[in-house]
Amino acid sequence: MSRDARWKTLLELLVERGRLDVEEVAVELSVSAATIRRDFDQLAEQQMLVRTRGGAVVHGVSYELPLRYKTARRASEKQRIAKAVADLVAPGEAVGLTGGTTTTEVARALAVRGDLGSGSPALTVVTNALNIANELAVRPQFKIVVTGGVARAQSYELIGPLADGVLDQITLDAAVLGVVAFDVAHGAAAHDEAEAAINRLLCERAERVIVAADSSKLGRRAFARICATESVGTLVTDASADSGTVRRFEEAGVRVVVA
Repeated sequence: MSRDARWKTLLELLVERGRLDVEEVAVELSVSAATIRRDFDQLAEQQMLVRTRGGAVVHGVSYELPLRYKTARRASEKQRIAKAVADLVAPGEAVGLTGGTTTTEVARALAVRGDLGSGSPALTVVTNALNIANELAVRPQFKIVVTGGVARAQSYELIGPLADGVLDQITLDAAVLGVVAFDVAHGAAAHDEAEAAINRLLCERAERVIVAADSSKLGRRAFARICATESVGTLVTDASADSGTVRRFEEAGVRVVVA
């Protein structure tokens, strides 16, 4: 196993469990304890975990894996969600896409839709995510609008007041939100307040708001609120979503699509 693959596995396990023991995870990954200690030390230097005696723990409530380490988590669920979200978009519409692994999959699902192969443009995509803009820029049938701002390393998103000048001048048919938490009482949320502010602007400029979130994000709270639940028209999630949670969203007026 390469170092990058090992680091990604360690970080995913850490997010799932909250704490890892050097000896136990060394056995689990079939590597030496010395290798795991070195990995933990290097990841701690990058502030991606907190080193403890004999292991490591995650940071506090603001802990967030960089996007490059999250791509494999719940990959099949995210791809199904993405296809369902892409099916909600009509040819010729203007769509806002926030950053994140699920919205990146939405961009890919839009890119392979056969009925979006022509037109002028077949679709207008407004995004503050550099990786999404990069993937879609090679599609000549898509008009890509990138907001201004300062790049955030964890999510490849542009944040800050420079984006306001672009978003204040546009109108969207739909905004697709990738979130870290979506709760009926507390709404949709992100880890970072600057990221949440840009996402909120996208919502305000859109006729309809779609939240694309796998079931692990539902019923959770996060630090920075993006929008209230009543601002969301549709939630697209996976089949593992708790039926009671789905019912509460529906009772709050949100259409729930299970992919």
